Amino acid sequence: MEDIQIKQKRIDMEKLKKTGAVVLPSIFTIANMAFGFFSIISASERNYVLASWFIIMSYVMDMLDGRIARLVHGESSFGVEIDSLSDWMSFGIAPAYLMYNFVLKDYGVWGYPVAFLYVLCGALRLARFNIKAHFGGSSKAYFQGLPIPAAAGILASFVLAYSMLETEGSVRSISIIMNQMPFIYGITPFIMIALAFLMVSSVPYAAFKQGGLLKPASIKGLFLILSVLFLIIAYPQDALFLFFSLYAVSGILAGIFKLACSVGSKEE
Repeated sequence: MEDIQIKQKRIDMEKLKKTGAVVLPSIFTIANMAFGFFSIISASERNYVLASWFIIMSYVMDMLDGRIARLVHGESSFGVEIDSLSDWMSFGIAPAYLMYNFVLKDYGVWGYPVAFLYVLCGALRLARFNIKAHFGGSSKAYFQGLPIPAAAGILASFVLAYSMLETEGSVRSISIIMNQMPFIYGITPFIMIALAFLMVSSVPYAAFKQGGLLKPASIKGLFLILSVLFLIIAYPQDALFLFFSLYAVSGILAGIFKLACSVGSKEE
């Protein structure tokens, strides 16, 4: 009888551990959704800078929930679904609403389809990711198409960087990037359309899920990490826009390189 009770206690403890492993990353997922919702409210109140920072905070929460889930072995179908719903709120609807209020409303009725296209392609991107996750078709090395958090990061960091042009007084900024802000503002609809199509494309993007990838294995690796951190601390708005943009371009370059290699191998 005592042996049965001990076994039952062990089973209950295992169930409790599994429940905790699922709940812990879900807390960060819910925080992700909350920041996305707060961003929509802030944008409706014309507080675009705060709305952008809420999207950045959603990005941080999204990074943490995935890493914590892998750390505590708390991956689950429920986690995949709630994470996608949160991502669609924070990185699909919130940035589209922000950009409509910040830029697209100046284009009248033409701003509607641009904002909706971004939201639609973000939903399709997440649906495709879920299918691959459920049926084991996802890769730990690469994403298929631009991840929706990266697309949202470009838009949110653009608003943060552009808003510095309207700030009175001296603001620390990277002049090369700031000088391009008026031009980028003018082509924002085309940037959003490009981001939408990149999300549903087959362009490969680095997933950064490999263990120890961010650990400095050499002096050069340590220097690179410290340089990135310095730029983010010294010029947060400009650096975030730069890094998100470079990530978006990196996938395009990788896709072109892959295509060139495949064409070269066929010719041989």
